[in-house]
Parts: sequence; structure tokens; C-alpha cells
Amino acid sequence: MRSNPKRIRQNKKQANQIQQQMIRAILIIGALMLLIIFFFGDHGMYQLYLLRSERSEIQASITTLREHKQTLEAEKNKLTTDLKYIEQLARERFRMAKKGEKVFKVIEKKPE
Repeated sequence: MRSNPKRIRQNKKQANQIQQQMIRAILIIGALMLLIIFFFGDHGMYQLYLLRSERSEIQASITTLREHKQTLEAEKNKLTTDLKYIEQLARERFRMAKKGEKVFKVIEKKPE
């Protein structure tokens, strides 16, 4: 039996096509794996997005805390230097009075 040259060419052509399809499939799978790692890996885009969001929240919190700290420092400064402010606080919060003054407590009437 002789080999048919036409059939041999067809077999080679089919083998080449199958080989090319396998290479394409491997490349596509590899590219998909790289994309998945790029977007969802430990250092991927999604993780980067989450870290940036967390960073923004922390920066906002730091700004709020700095403002609160400044308010507290101003309050502390007033409490150590401003005698009128200290007197005002003593009268309002602790119902203190100077000698000879009377303190009245106003009780609001509850609505019926």
C-alpha cells in the first residue's frame, strides 16, 4: 500500500490546525489568568481600589480629629488663662455664685 500524498498533506494540515488551536487556547487561558490576577490578586486593581477608599476614610478621620484637637487645645488655653470664661463655666455648669448672689433654678413646665 502506498501512502497517498494528498492524504498526508491533509493530515499534516489538520495536525497544524490542531496545534495552532491548542496554542491559541493556551494563550487565551494564560491571558485570562493574568487578567484575573491583575484585577483580583493580592496587589490587584480591586485591592488597590479598596485601599484607596480606606485611605480616604482615614484621612477624613484624621482631619476631624485634628479639628477636635484644636478645639480642645483652645478650651484648655481658655481654662488656664481666661478668668471670665472660668467664672462663666462655674456659674452655668456647677450653679456656683458669688457671695451675696442667689441662684435660681428654672424648671420648665412639661407640656400636657
